[in-house]
This record gives sequence, structure tokens and C-alpha cells, in this order.
Amino acid sequence: METITPEALAAKSANCDIELIDVRTPVEFREMHVAGSKNIPLDTLDPEAVIGSLGDAEAIPLYMICRSGTRGGKACEKFIEAGYEKVVNVEGGVLAWDAASFPVNRGKKAISLERQVRITAGFLVFSGAVLGFFVNESFIALSAFVGAGLMFAGITDSCMMGTMLAKMPWNQVRDCDV
Repeated sequence: METITPEALAAKSANCDIELIDVRTPVEFREMHVAGSKNIPLDTLDPEAVIGSLGDAEAIPLYMICRSGTRGGKACEKFIEAGYEKVVNVEGGVLAWDAASFPVNRGKKAISLERQVRITAGFLVFSGAVLGFFVNESFIALSAFVGAGLMFAGITDSCMMGTMLAKMPWNQVRDCDV
């Protein structure tokens, strides 16, 4: 998979139009995004539909960006699996782009999905421990289940809790909010 630095992408975008797809959640996109990028969240990304929408421009490279580069890499893999190999992941994602002082659009702040996962996991583990101590020791299984889920997320680099939280109403953005 090909990668590009924010500096190289900024230089390229100054000379020609680029197709930059931001694969973060709509809430993350609303909070801050690269000017001119399109938001297509990773969980709803359909490479065939995107390729079909390119029309005559099918040979152009597509640049994927996310928060730090991980989801962008996964998006690139989806395109490659679909047979479209002209995809490039932006190294360091939006964080690196912003750190390099390139233009971003800023909007309404929100609690990041990562923080929401930590808050929820901490609450569930604490609740399982307290309920296991004071109510019934079977509640300790809740803490063990969350711990196992966190280990699985770390090993596979995919977080089911994050996916579920991303679908919650407070993590949805209306078209007029972007």
C-alpha cells in the first residue's frame, strides 16, 4: 500500500485537484477536517460505489485520510480488495496535517470516540466489580467480558464497542451540521 506525507499531499493539491476521502465518523469530520475532503465513514465505505462515481476519472489516485492513519490504511485495503489499486494513505492522518499547519475546517467539538470507549469500558468494569462484590459474584463476569473485548480490540485493531458507540444518536450528524 502506497503512503504519502501531508507535506507531499499539500504540494500535490496545490498543483491539481485531488480526491481526498476522510474515513472517520461524521462527528469527527465535523469537528475538524481537511478543506476539500469528502466524508465517507469506514464502516459505510463501498469501494465499488466510489469507483463507479469517478466516471471517466477512474485512473486517478484516491487519497484516504483518517485521524492518525490506521483507518485510512484499512480503507486502502478495501479498495485494493475491490480491484482498485490507485489508493494512497495519508501518513499521520488529519492530526499530522493539522500539526503541519495546513488548512482545516473546524466545527463543533465532541468527545472523541476513543474517549467514549474508555469511559464506557471503565464504567462497565467498575460496575461489574462493584456489583460482583455487593450483589452477586456472577457480575464479575461483566468485568472479565469487557477486559477480553479490550484485549481483542488491541490484537485485531478493531473495536466493536467503538463501532457500536459510533452508531449512537449523539454520534450522528445531520447534513446541516457539517
